Amino acid sequence: MLNLGLTGGIGAGKSEVSQILTSLGAVLIDSDRIAREVVEPDTPGLAAVVAEFGPEVLTADGRLDRPKLGGIVFTDPERLSALNAIVHPLVRDRSAELQAAAAPDAVVVHDVPLLAENKLAPLYDLVMVVDATPETQLDRLVRLRGMAEDEARARMAAQATRAERLAIADVVIDNNGPIEALEPQVGKVWADLVRRAAATEG
Repeated sequence: MLNLGLTGGIGAGKSEVSQILTSLGAVLIDSDRIAREVVEPDTPGLAAVVAEFGPEVLTADGRLDRPKLGGIVFTDPERLSALNAIVHPLVRDRSAELQAAAAPDAVVVHDVPLLAENKLAPLYDLVMVVDATPETQLDRLVRLRGMAEDEARARMAAQATRAERLAIADVVIDNNGPIEALEPQVGKVWADLVRRAAATEG
């Protein structure tokens, strides 16, 4: 089994790379998806978030109001840390369960947006960073996702810098160009990932 940590700044194209890896046969453990699951209604995670931030972070039907919570935490590092202290242990435990269920020769891709920020690189056999310039990230967030520029800049500022991500990279996928350029890059490294995973079996 090969545990690959996959990360990249917001708007860098990490999700597209994770989809390509999955299509090639990787087992995907998506931290963002798990982070949503652990704060679904009637979970201990959601109860802990409400205890910390108050009932105003809930919608009328009792679900987490993500835009409202995001507005609180992305401009206040202390509040973001409080949220992370609740969610991260829950995500870590669920990720461990999914990893344990994978085949012995699997390439397990851990899609972790905050891998650099939380100094998680040592947990993985290899780290793949999807790289884009801050200008490219900002353009995608504003033009493709419809974010206000101020919000986009705040989200980017809350993450690690490009240099900090590249410093932990074993593999860099350049995603400053068109999306069509991604698949050949990922395909080139896939064979090596499979070989490494098979070498670790047993």
